[in-house]
Amino acid sequence: MPVRVQCAADPRRAPAQSRYGGPIRRAGAAACRSSGAGRLAGMTDGAATPNPGVPRILSGIQPTADSFHLGNYLGAIRQWPLLAQGREAFYFVADLHALTVPTDPAVLRARTLTAAAQLIAAGCTPDRCAVFLQSAVPEHTELAWILGCLTGFGEASRMTQFKDKAARAGSESANVGLFNYPVLQAADILLYDADEVPVGGDQLQHLELARHLANRFNSRFGPALRSPRPHILPRVARIADLSDPTAKMSKSSSPPAGIVMLLDEPRITAKKIRSAVTDTGREIVYDPAGKPGVSNLLTILAALTGKQIEELQAAYTGAGYGELKKDVAQAVADTFDPIRDRTRELLAEPDTLADVLAQGAQRARAVAGQTLARVRERVGLPVRG
Repeated sequence: MPVRVQCAADPRRAPAQSRYGGPIRRAGAAACRSSGAGRLAGMTDGAATPNPGVPRILSGIQPTADSFHLGNYLGAIRQWPLLAQGREAFYFVADLHALTVPTDPAVLRARTLTAAAQLIAAGCTPDRCAVFLQSAVPEHTELAWILGCLTGFGEASRMTQFKDKAARAGSESANVGLFNYPVLQAADILLYDADEVPVGGDQLQHLELARHLANRFNSRFGPALRSPRPHILPRVARIADLSDPTAKMSKSSSPPAGIVMLLDEPRITAKKIRSAVTDTGREIVYDPAGKPGVSNLLTILAALTGKQIEELQAAYTGAGYGELKKDVAQAVADTFDPIRDRTRELLAEPDTLADVLAQGAQRARAVAGQTLARVRERVGLPVRG
């Protein structure tokens, strides 16, 4: 039976006469103790409270597969709990963005809840951050419409993601949702008065659009939106496809044998790693051009153990590929087993998971509602009471 996640109750809006400026009111992210069996640490039955002076950070991830993969984990998910330290953190599952790709409704629903459970299991717990579903906060789409009315057609059509996907699928197959994707993403960012947005180098273009739209809005209507600065994530070494180490590991292009999934059983992961393409010869050295397969395995092992590649090379002097693959499989199991087990526990407690997401949405709406009230007042729309 599907879990029903309701929109959070509409929070009390900021008064119409409020103006953007001075200290920004913060929604609470203070930790709370667990309150009863089956509940997660940090869950609270109360509304969000302001948390002034604490920097805020925001990020989201799409539920476009049945599980996150190793690249997702190393490039983003592993870092999110760390980024929440000393900050007010909002992390969401971008289920509205996922609609740009045709997906069976039941599959999307399951993937969305599984994605949320994986985030919580990986350390994005309610005592550290608000985890919620994008679709549970309707302010996202309302602000996206307003920002869309400020975005030029040429400006939107120059977004790299739309151009790349439209080129692959053909312009007739590319939908308007994909075209508007960057504007919705700008709304995602600007709703939360975020000080920082964690991004990789390939995502800077979309953040820059959000910053441009914030500045354009403020220039035309008066101050209402904060322009966040990028928080450039530490460069994570490129994780390659196990079956083709010259290609990036990708949920959209890698075959099942080439991708390490967070929720895979250890025996399945171990089999994939044992079957990983290696190279001629037996020497274990880091040489991406000459020995891409072995280099990829060393990269994975270094990323999961925190050891330097040079240190690993020295440790495997005289060893064979089989020993390296065995150690990589063990490192993956050590990292992913606790997350997989906790994800399953959360999915087996749908009411608890729904409560966590509802409370995350409530905290999100407490902030998003204030932002949207400012925006509506500035553009001449009635401000809801």
